[in-house]
Amino acid sequence: MSVIRQLTLVKGTERFIFRYQPGQEAEVIDAFAGLAADRSRGFNWFDAAVLSYQMGRRLETELDQQLATKSTGDGRCRVPGVRP
Repeated sequence: MSVIRQLTLVKGTERFIFRYQPGQEAEVIDAFAGLAADRSRGFNWFDAAVLSYQMGRRLETELDQQLATKSTGDGRCRVPGVRP
């Protein structure tokens, strides 16, 4: 099953919806920058920063969840390739 992520910004009467698959975050951030650089759009650099921040928080939460599932139960975490 393919996972699709979505970020949405509602700004007045405009709605900006970004759908992407995990691993495409850099391309989405490039799209934010392209929209923000185009002054004819209602999307500015602050909007790009807010959505980038939201994307980062989502990735952080997912990473925390993955690390929690790999916990040893004694407060330590085992990450493959990293010695405790």
